[in-house]
Amino acid sequence: MRKVLRNGAVAFLVIGMAGWGVSGCGTSQATRSSAAEESRESPTKVSPHPAPRGSGSMLSPSLLDHANLRSVWELTLPLKKGEKFVTITPLGDRLYLRSDQNYLWSLDRAKGEVVFSRSIAPPGIPVLGLTPYENSLISVIGNRLVELDIGSGKEQRVSDLELSIVAPPVRNGEFLYVGAADRRLHVFRVKNLVRVFPVTADDDSLVTTVVADDSGVAFGTDAGDLVGMMPDAPKKLWSFKATRAVAGPVIRDGNSFYFASKDTNVYRVDVAEGGNAVLTWKYQTEAVLDRSPRVTKDFVYQYALGRGLTAIAKQTSKVAWSLPEGIDLLAEAGTRAYVITKDRTLTVMDNAAGKKLFAVNFAPVTDHAANTMDARIYLTDDTGRVTCLEPIP
Repeated sequence: MRKVLRNGAVAFLVIGMAGWGVSGCGTSQATRSSAAEESRESPTKVSPHPAPRGSGSMLSPSLLDHANLRSVWELTLPLKKGEKFVTITPLGDRLYLRSDQNYLWSLDRAKGEVVFSRSIAPPGIPVLGLTPYENSLISVIGNRLVELDIGSGKEQRVSDLELSIVAPPVRNGEFLYVGAADRRLHVFRVKNLVRVFPVTADDDSLVTTVVADDSGVAFGTDAGDLVGMMPDAPKKLWSFKATRAVAGPVIRDGNSFYFASKDTNVYRVDVAEGGNAVLTWKYQTEAVLDRSPRVTKDFVYQYALGRGLTAIAKQTSKVAWSLPEGIDLLAEAGTRAYVITKDRTLTVMDNAAGKKLFAVNFAPVTDHAANTMDARIYLTDDTGRVTCLEPIP
């Protein structure tokens, strides 16, 4: 990255001068038109905690017994005919489900109670990202920055940043970071959305993923760059280069950054106290990767097309196991990893022994959440049922 102003300092960031104007905040046509549909009929609580036997749940008690799982809660959300869930995301103490009609539900992860439900855009309007920060949910709806109240889902602020946004925006206490099609990461003050500066990678590659907190910001690009910078100034702190594009979001865990690359490798890059980025390890999957890894306390789980799901030890990069039919991690409990397979089977893997323990037919399940925070498993079916399971100690 380079500075446009050449003053003898170390070359780093390009500071773009064009397009610095930002429009005032206003409600978009797309989001305004959806305001009429605030909520739907109340969801049906299918099974209280715990689910009674014979309650008509998504999964039979005998299957759960075989898997040594119990139902925490289950409810049916009121999907319309032909409607289906497109994203199921656990964030903090909430579970967010968005349908292909752009209807959003926020559930209490522990209790299965609906916090809010509302249409956030008309069907067909693109929705990019959903990031919580304090009392807001940040998203891009129809290319406008939208901040929703985390308790009600109502719009707090809708802004046209006059950018073609390509990466889900993130923020810290003072700044908002937006990756755009002009190959720049644009930095705005949160309080008034005044643009402070844009930056770009040395090779002018497209910014596709950003992580930020008050101590620093890092972004990845479609050319394989991973760059760390100051949160409030166009100053590079460190950089790392993979040979091909970063695939999916970069995952930060303390001073470590995990990401998949289209060069077939999964990377762990550590940032030392001196500010240097060090390649701690990389693992080659022998397949072009198209999604980010799932990172837990001790393991990195990576899916590769045609290769299945692989569990990699975070500290050593040693492979614990590979499951060719595995497609995603559902949750982890102790040394056990709960994996969903391409044929809708729950497979339980022993990370310590590196072997399969057992598998259970989960045929009714049509979608799932990848939960790396705790041992709870979140599943859905095509009737709108959402179930939360947990291992029996």
